[in-house]
Amino acid sequence: MDNPSRIIADGQDQDPTEESGRGFFGKLGSRMARPRGEAPAVPSGLDTREAHLLLQNYEESGRGWFWSTDAKGRITYITDAVARLMGRTGTALLGTPFTDLFLPVDSHGERQRTLPFLMTKQSKFDELPLRSAFEGDDRWWAISGRPWFDQSGALAGYRGSGTDITAQRRSAEDASRLALYDSLTGLANRFNISKKLDSTLAAFSQQQRSCAIMLLDLDRFKQVNDTLGHPAGDALLKQVAERLLKIVGDKEMVSRLGGDEFQIILPDVEDRGKLGDMAADIIGSLSQPYSVEGSRCIIGASVGVAIAPFDGQTSDDLVRNADLALYAAKGNGRGRFRFYSSDLHQAAEDRRALEEDLRDALVRGEMELTYQPVVQAKTNLVTGVEALIRWTHPERGVISPSVFVPIAEEANLIWPLGEWVLRKACQDAARWPGDLRVAVNVSPIQFANEDLPKVVASALGAAGLSPDRLELEITESVFLSDSAETARMFKALKDIGVRLALDDFGTGYSSLGYLQSAPFDKIKIDQSFVRGATVEGSRNAAIIAAIVALAEALDMETTAEGIESHDQLDLIRNLHVSHVQGYIYSKPVGNEELVDHAEAGSWMIKPSGPAKQRNDRFQMFRKVGAIHDNHRYNVVIRNLSTTGAFIEGILDVPTGTRFVIDFGEGQLVTATVRRSMKHQQGIEFEQTMVSDGNGGLCTRHRVSPYLIAAATQQTPGHLALPTFTTTSDWKAS
Repeated sequence: MDNPSRIIADGQDQDPTEESGRGFFGKLGSRMARPRGEAPAVPSGLDTREAHLLLQNYEESGRGWFWSTDAKGRITYITDAVARLMGRTGTALLGTPFTDLFLPVDSHGERQRTLPFLMTKQSKFDELPLRSAFEGDDRWWAISGRPWFDQSGALAGYRGSGTDITAQRRSAEDASRLALYDSLTGLANRFNISKKLDSTLAAFSQQQRSCAIMLLDLDRFKQVNDTLGHPAGDALLKQVAERLLKIVGDKEMVSRLGGDEFQIILPDVEDRGKLGDMAADIIGSLSQPYSVEGSRCIIGASVGVAIAPFDGQTSDDLVRNADLALYAAKGNGRGRFRFYSSDLHQAAEDRRALEEDLRDALVRGEMELTYQPVVQAKTNLVTGVEALIRWTHPERGVISPSVFVPIAEEANLIWPLGEWVLRKACQDAARWPGDLRVAVNVSPIQFANEDLPKVVASALGAAGLSPDRLELEITESVFLSDSAETARMFKALKDIGVRLALDDFGTGYSSLGYLQSAPFDKIKIDQSFVRGATVEGSRNAAIIAAIVALAEALDMETTAEGIESHDQLDLIRNLHVSHVQGYIYSKPVGNEELVDHAEAGSWMIKPSGPAKQRNDRFQMFRKVGAIHDNHRYNVVIRNLSTTGAFIEGILDVPTGTRFVIDFGEGQLVTATVRRSMKHQQGIEFEQTMVSDGNGGLCTRHRVSPYLIAAATQQTPGHLALPTFTTTSDWKAS
């Protein structure tokens, strides 16, 4: 080892450990300190050899090391043991600039004065954290140093010390990571993403840029924890995080808020078409089966979307509104996405009121069943019906099952409601002439209840209905895991003698594995495949053909749902689907009408409907604005599709007239009148509408509040919109 006595010899000004507080060496330094240019103070009772031994012993202990340079900053001494840690020797490093031993400050994000700056300014420094610059050496050092001067007062060099702070540094980084990132998934945590959203919105507000957020909540995740345990739930959450990152891409923009809640920030995205596609991709991806600790798990996801500045300009407002959209998505059946809109506030209040009313609906006799025919495709003969529940509210009128069934599931009302449907359907079917089957939907919550077989047997016995005339429709979501309980439930139901149908096949949970063991009698092909099957370039027909081939191989029947047009029916028949259900044959009918048809003998229905599939049209009574030549007219939309609408409220509008239709909340779309009949017009949109995630439509883009504010400031009280000319006069009706 090089002689450490050089550190305190030859006219030094002070010990490198001066004021460091490290016991004896700190005291030694303070006794040796002197102003620039004065003669060195010789420590009383301490000779040079003793000092040499003490410093050598300190170096060998590994607790610290020493270094010195000449006036140009080149190394004149460095503890050899530390040089070896850097992959060199003390001799090899002699003459090397001391600053070359460490990475530049900016390369590791430190905010401090740099070592070259301090040494150039002849400044002292203490415990400066620096990272080794040598490849393969990932150590951090705390470096202290003092300049020393010759007898003339000129800089002679630097002397100093260093300590290894790698362990402390990594511990601090780990602590920082825990403070900012979720320890389970590695995603940003709630605190981190909240700060990121705050800073993003603040910057974007000044730059008049948009930013979307998505809130995600996993569906049926609690069942995984309950059935497979929390370790399995943790493993599942890790896989969820991986799937999210594959879709979003930017790890810093995806966070786990806690439990099974996630948040995504999407800067500079306001296109609701793209956001809807991404939300659908996320739901589809997270709904695919997982393998966790040898078990197969299936969950789902619901998504709420809010976009700044349209839906809020502060993080609190944006998150609250995205949460409201998520709540609406979950309330409308789960496995959906929903964009925020201002009417969701009232919808949330209505939903809470509906929950209270739903608790007494059965007692008050507000529920009834209707029955939609299931028809043999080749013969048009009705072979059975599906029981559909309807709620007629005393004040709100008819309420769709898509609205109140999710409420019943969340409020723990689905079991009594489901039992009522089962018993009522059996009672009605027992009184029908002939042998029509009745199909009843069974929710996953009902299927998971061990009392289901007892209730089914009781309902059949009380009604006197033959078991083979009852068909239970079960969705793929019951296959949360390949558990023994699921197999036992299937066996118990089949032992009763009822038929089992796999409902909504192919909507995201499909696996051929469970079809080998689950004793289904029928596969129902989801209407989402049917509706797109006749569109040019669609692969849905090939998918339907594969499902039919699979069902035939397993000796199962098939039913195609949602058939509405003759081209769809022709396709389904050509693909050899055995049964059809849809408006082309019949809407759901009441029990009395069904009995009338059954008493007449064989119930044959002639298909009736449009020749070809049309874009979905939504019947409505919605007040909107129609803007033309800077005049606004109040009109009513009677039906709406992705490509156009049917409006009324203005008289004698020539075809070819162009409007800007104002749907509210910044939703503006340019439209051209294609048909005109007195006070009614058929209009075609310049840009197609997109799904709002709730079975409705919305504009792809919205007019930014920034632009609206700017336009209003330019023309107080008036928003300048595109103007169009017309060939004749017309007036509001």
